[in-house]
Amino acid sequence: MATTKQPNRFRPSAKSKHHSHSIRENSSSTADKANSSNTPTITWWQFALFGGGCTVGTAFFLGSSLAIQKSGYLVLPLFALVAIVTYFVYDALARMTANQPEKGSFRTYAKQAFGRWAGFSNGWVYWASEMLILGASLTALGLFSRFWFPAVPLWIFATGYAVLALLVVILGSQGINKAENMFAIVKIAAVLMFIGVAGVAVFQGGKEVVPLPKTTDAWLKGGWTGAWKGLLYSFYAFSGIEVMGFMAMNLKNPKDAPKSGRIMLIAIAVLYILSIGLAMMFVPIESVTQEESPLILALEAIGIKMLVHILNGVLIIAGFSILVASLYGVSTMLVTLSEDGDAPKLLSKSWGKRKLPIYALGMNAIGMSVSILMALWIPKQIFEHIVTAGGLVLLYVWLFIVASYLKLLKPSVWGQVKSWFAILILLLAALGALLEPAGRTGFWTSLVIVAIIASVTVGMQFKWKKEEKKTA
Repeated sequence: MATTKQPNRFRPSAKSKHHSHSIRENSSSTADKANSSNTPTITWWQFALFGGGCTVGTAFFLGSSLAIQKSGYLVLPLFALVAIVTYFVYDALARMTANQPEKGSFRTYAKQAFGRWAGFSNGWVYWASEMLILGASLTALGLFSRFWFPAVPLWIFATGYAVLALLVVILGSQGINKAENMFAIVKIAAVLMFIGVAGVAVFQGGKEVVPLPKTTDAWLKGGWTGAWKGLLYSFYAFSGIEVMGFMAMNLKNPKDAPKSGRIMLIAIAVLYILSIGLAMMFVPIESVTQEESPLILALEAIGIKMLVHILNGVLIIAGFSILVASLYGVSTMLVTLSEDGDAPKLLSKSWGKRKLPIYALGMNAIGMSVSILMALWIPKQIFEHIVTAGGLVLLYVWLFIVASYLKLLKPSVWGQVKSWFAILILLLAALGALLEPAGRTGFWTSLVIVAIIASVTVGMQFKWKKEEKKTA
């Protein structure tokens, strides 16, 4: 564990001090404020369960197929590597949260570390990434549903799930926390069921079982280039940890955040590696497609049709839970941007007794509508393109989380080693998208998104300077 060399409070830079949230004298006052709100506090194990609900979803169940296609058997050690790096990123966020909980989570920390421009751009980059990831989730849900109803157009399913997700978010964070915990239990139970069934089938040694390679050459069949290509999609399978930053305000003891994430990520990494490893013993790599989960393909090979349908239902539940969690997180982000003056004031206005951010949800509904239109216009390979672009933009947010941690907490040597290692692997994952034509579309799309936000940020800086002169 890394220890910090500074007292447990953040100090905004001179550039950000005027516009940032007032920094409380200690983190306990912030925690007390959270505890006194209408949202009940949660324990560390409930928070870990919530994290599992945010992470295990379509990004794993369907996104893993992309990682397998690119990396072959090397996807298994890749998952182990990515789990470690994901923990380093999460640990950086969790330590900042334990030090000083903030409603705006990593966006607020970026602002405190580097100034208002960082908070503004980080918030909007995250919003863009979540719109793409929401689109990927809607697409995956549509693909899973078409397993039963192949004649129904993809966009109809996407529209239906988008409306349902908006309705669930209306219940508020208390409802989401309970729902995510329930969904997490269902998803984890389904993965364990698959591991048990596939494990028994392997033990019985049917003709459909193909043992994992025993030679280095067989493992490296796709080459190191293939592993590099699959690195991004392996990270995508762990996307969702950043949403935990928003819910961390509800932790009974914010200092439990690092422990919760560590236990959650270890458990998820073991489940991922075991389930995908077993699936690859029943499904040849060349048979893996972007339209079906490798776990579904494996159960079909084993020949248990009832379990195929049960698992497909769980995949829909898993995808929907991620959709709801992402929608909650990005809505919270829009509200904090608005409250900070970095988005239209309208977006922070609430409605009704639940103080629902109706305008923020409306903006997110527009973003999801764009994804639905994309599903209507370009249904072929849309999942890979959206995943690539969304995954890349999310990695940029993760890079900022680590950079903010380095600036604010100034960790010990071990903390710096972990952080710089994470930065290196994240950059390698982003560059891996350039190795093939399909990935380049998403790569350049992500850069266009970042370039647009950067241009707007530069324009906003002129506005902020004028405002400073008027108030000086």
